[in-house]
Amino acid sequence: MYFIGYDIGSSSVKAALLDADSGRCLASAASPSREMPIQVPHAGWAEQDPESWWQEVINATALLRQQAAFDPAAVGGIGIAYQMHGLVCVDKAQQVLRPSVIWCDSRAVDTGNKAFAALGEQYCLEHLLNSPGNFTASKLRWIYENEPHIYERIHKIMLPGDFIAMKLTGEACTTISGLSEGTFWDFAAGSVSKKLLDYYQIDEGLLSAVVPAFGVQGRLTAAAAAVLQLKEGTPVTYRAGDQPNNAFSLNVLQPGEAATTAGTSGVVYAVHDQHAADPQSRVNTFVHVSNDAQQLRNGVLMCLNGTGIANSWLKNILGSTDYVAMNSEAATAPPGADGLLIYPFGNGAERILANKRTGAAARHLDFNRHGRAHLLRAVQEGIVFGLYYGMEIMSAMGLHIHRVRAGNANMFLSPLFREVFANTADAVIELYNTDGAQGAARGAAVGAGYMNTSNVFHGMECLAVIEPQAALQEQYRDAYGRWLAGLAALTT
Repeated sequence: MYFIGYDIGSSSVKAALLDADSGRCLASAASPSREMPIQVPHAGWAEQDPESWWQEVINATALLRQQAAFDPAAVGGIGIAYQMHGLVCVDKAQQVLRPSVIWCDSRAVDTGNKAFAALGEQYCLEHLLNSPGNFTASKLRWIYENEPHIYERIHKIMLPGDFIAMKLTGEACTTISGLSEGTFWDFAAGSVSKKLLDYYQIDEGLLSAVVPAFGVQGRLTAAAAAVLQLKEGTPVTYRAGDQPNNAFSLNVLQPGEAATTAGTSGVVYAVHDQHAADPQSRVNTFVHVSNDAQQLRNGVLMCLNGTGIANSWLKNILGSTDYVAMNSEAATAPPGADGLLIYPFGNGAERILANKRTGAAARHLDFNRHGRAHLLRAVQEGIVFGLYYGMEIMSAMGLHIHRVRAGNANMFLSPLFREVFANTADAVIELYNTDGAQGAARGAAVGAGYMNTSNVFHGMECLAVIEPQAALQEQYRDAYGRWLAGLAALTT
């Protein structure tokens, strides 16, 4: 039996074909080969065409078939992971009405801040576990206020993964986890937040029907099956935002367990068995995929927007040949980069900075002392320091993270990045041979009832364990202290 997983990112769509019996990934693909474009009509905005995601799903599926021959009738289910917090608007004919307002778009920050004050901070933190912030509900309110001609034509709003599921099945549906990531979910009431909808003047009918994260959510239509060359009726059996899915893909399901990723953005995601909130909503709590009526499981997420994108920007600016060469050169500079500090906040408003849009910055750059190696190292250190700053906020909420799991991908491919992370955070890092698309495929196997969470992770291997080193910890903590002092000046 095979299962297919899709990971709908803002850079590419990844696909994986899982042989459930062996637990091995038989094929994986990503499309396009270059990063998908993000439109920026105004400063702080970020949009993508949802139909382009669907086209890349088609392309990635074709690449899977080139890598591995498989009988479409033997595909037991399809799983979907997706970039979180985006807004897709469709009409009654399921046609997209405007480009998707994606996760790193900052236009609704003021909208969410006003709602936080108007609804009451105590209400929001007790019921939504977040400020409405720059999340999907606030983005929809922005459409209501600024594009009424679009709003009046909306039949359903959805998250990016909901849109792909609709293209596959013809059905508009979402999950409780998805509603929570949009701040539509009232944790205290266990239902959609009527108070938020009323305040934003959003018709509840615009929200899609709720389906479980694991389970049959619809079946492949004849049209979708034809373009994907899969079997009509194949069920879609799993759906989750990219960070809950990343945690699932690493078998992070129980309280105290944590996952991290460092792609375009960087995230640390820890499982909690409480309804906890940061008073300033700098880190956010959402319903985790392992939550059910018997066990409360929330995911506490801190996000740094400027992670891999900062390293990619530097690569392009310096004309470097590849990341491996950059990592090697960076390692020739000493820990702390001889005092050079980088603040990688150049990719929109940062939640960990209370939605401030400070822009990226460098401090203590010395033309007589610092060269390429210092700059390359300082960017990697600055990214880790930003992640650790968020982890300290999580610690204040009672989540003390001393071990994290990550896929062997993106910035975790850098030995230097792993060293800086382990020693700054005083955390053991476990690296596994998995990614979001493979996690979505394993989720599909669970949702189809073919496997369960006790056996679906067989075939996944721990590739490396990185331990903190006392000699390095002191150096990185000193560098972090200097970085933290500079951050205060940057944000005031």
